[in-house]
Amino acid sequence: MTSFQDFGLAPPIARALTEKGYSTPTPIQTQAIPYVMAGRDLLGIAQTGTGKTAAFALPILHRLAQDRRPAPKRGCRALILSPTRELATQIAESFKAYGKHMGFSVAVVFGGVKYGAQIKALTAGVDILVATPGRLIDHLQEKVANLGQVEVFVLDEADQMLDLGFLQPIRKIVAGLPKQRQNLFFSATMPGEIGKLAGELLHDPAKVSVTPAATTVERIDQRVLFVEADRKRQLLAELFADGHMKRTLVFTRTKRGADRVAKYLEQAGVGAASIHGDKTQGQRERALAAFKAGQVAALVATDIAARGIDIDAVTHVVNYELPNVPDAYVHRIGRTARKGNDGIAISLVADDERNLLRDIQKTTRQTIPSFDRRNDRALGQVAAMDRKLEPARKPEPAREEQRELPPGLRKRRRRRGGGQGPQAQGGQRPQGQGGQRNGGQAGGAKRRGGKRGPSGAGGALRADSGGWTPLD
Repeated sequence: MTSFQDFGLAPPIARALTEKGYSTPTPIQTQAIPYVMAGRDLLGIAQTGTGKTAAFALPILHRLAQDRRPAPKRGCRALILSPTRELATQIAESFKAYGKHMGFSVAVVFGGVKYGAQIKALTAGVDILVATPGRLIDHLQEKVANLGQVEVFVLDEADQMLDLGFLQPIRKIVAGLPKQRQNLFFSATMPGEIGKLAGELLHDPAKVSVTPAATTVERIDQRVLFVEADRKRQLLAELFADGHMKRTLVFTRTKRGADRVAKYLEQAGVGAASIHGDKTQGQRERALAAFKAGQVAALVATDIAARGIDIDAVTHVVNYELPNVPDAYVHRIGRTARKGNDGIAISLVADDERNLLRDIQKTTRQTIPSFDRRNDRALGQVAAMDRKLEPARKPEPAREEQRELPPGLRKRRRRRGGGQGPQAQGGQRPQGQGGQRNGGQAGGAKRRGGKRGPSGAGGALRADSGGWTPLD
């Protein structure tokens, strides 16, 4: 298939695709759409940014158009589960865009907002429902929603659903679905649990894959910078002196860490915003809107919150801290180099993160080029100045440093009265935030200014350059 016209999609869908300027399907779309149009169950493996949403949205719209019927009261004809609010919203927007000439109703259900509008939409019934597991279960328990007439069930970002502890909620939702239905699984990686769940829910599925599990996009220039944990913030601010880092995603392990890094960048003259589970829906939407509009150069995010970010023009991804789960590294850097563009992924690695780096390289089957910025005199001078200018602050309570967890898992842990315990994102307690444990934000960081060139820097990190120019 070399054109969307080759699929034989309903004319209104073809018209919408033409209006959006889409003519050539991506590899995952080329492989998946014929199977879905034929009514087969599907297990699709593709990295973030490869067009998975259209791979299921287009054939679902075609199916609904071929058999038009009223949407069931309190129910839906197609159900799509998503791990985050942002991703759920973007999937719903895609359905609306592709089906703009078809008249189908689309509703999105997620937590963090009031129930009223969602209850109203569900009561009338919708053709397509996009939901996060937690809020959907709330509606099911209140008898507001009924899934007995679902024709197509989609589990998007299936691996992340499992990472976030949604396995039992998914099973509870599936128990309310009719036995006769079409099931579609889409995932960026293929850990063992995905195969196990697929065996339970999929019936004679077609399997499509456009890249081996846990490999990374070839167009991403990946580099590691070794640096002391307490100098990460200074190095990060130095990197932004490169004017080409105009739209950069910065990943931290904790919500508190995301806020601290964003505040430090702001004080250093770099426009930044943070996004994580403790932010209100309005705050998250405003941060994303500012990032998409180019009003801020950096969006600092946790893995859970960033799962819903779908922005084509991200030039750089910075791992301020490495993830505890190697597969999460693939998800993170997959936010850049979309739609054939080049991208740069930079990981700031402290000594206590070397084991995590080793795991990532083993899983992705590559050796990532590295540069050593430890014992850097210029960074040491800036860090020393920051320490002198930082006001003393009280130690943060331990609960502030918990990694972000799904709401249901947080509630269960509070009921047990437990501490950190094993985290949904796997592994150890979060390691170094890059700031001083006994110091606050860099109150004097403004002295550096946003336009000052990096002290002692031997070059810049550019997504459009012919190669990598390391920092000495």
